[in-house]
Amino acid sequence: MARFETANVIINRAALQVGLVPSADPVASVDESYIQLTGLLNSVGQELIEMHPWQVLEKSFSLTTQVGDDGNYDLPDDFCYMIDQTGWDRTNRVRIGGPLSPQDWAYLEGRDLVSQSIYASFRLVDAKFSIYPQPPPVGLEINFKYINRNWCQATGTLEPQDTIQQGSDIVLYEPVLAVKFLKAQFLEAKGFDSTSARAEFENMFLSRTGKDVGAEIINAGNRGAGIPFLNGFYSVPDTGYGL
Repeated sequence: MARFETANVIINRAALQVGLVPSADPVASVDESYIQLTGLLNSVGQELIEMHPWQVLEKSFSLTTQVGDDGNYDLPDDFCYMIDQTGWDRTNRVRIGGPLSPQDWAYLEGRDLVSQSIYASFRLVDAKFSIYPQPPPVGLEINFKYINRNWCQATGTLEPQDTIQQGSDIVLYEPVLAVKFLKAQFLEAKGFDSTSARAEFENMFLSRTGKDVGAEIINAGNRGAGIPFLNGFYSVPDTGYGL
């Protein structure tokens, strides 16, 4: 957790940048400015979730269809949104179709295309992960990645949270990004000129989203660059094949 900072540290860093005297415990402070900064930090944390699928917030969901299933499954309590193109039917080793639009779903129901030859498709509705066909074939292992809504956690217990409860809670974003966004939010809430602060945040946001995942190797003619997943030359062990 060395790369992350507590809520108190982030609030004090933002406070210093807008001309406030740092507090010993900003989250517990009764000062109007620190009450506002604490509330704004909660907004910052929740808004950043929607802006980018941060790797630190990534989780996996899996289920195996059972006899008697109706094809509708509860989403995790911490579910925020599904990461596109991560849904797989590992039983048949194919991607699951979807997300289906209401029109797609109605078409499938209207045509009554329930068959073992129809691969699973899905939609998200009413906080449910719904699979078509319904009922689904038994034994399908369905998996997907999603972003969870818990952007902070309690120090010590590491209990995940979606709001700050105390100053020692750990914020799971790069500190400089959270500070820049909090600063901009505070200036805007106060009615001050936030043009420069907003630009600082946007620059940092572009920087951090670009560094949140590794970049692909640029192949400028080097045929050996990269690691092929399946290749007749590279995917064969040095010894012991053909036994």
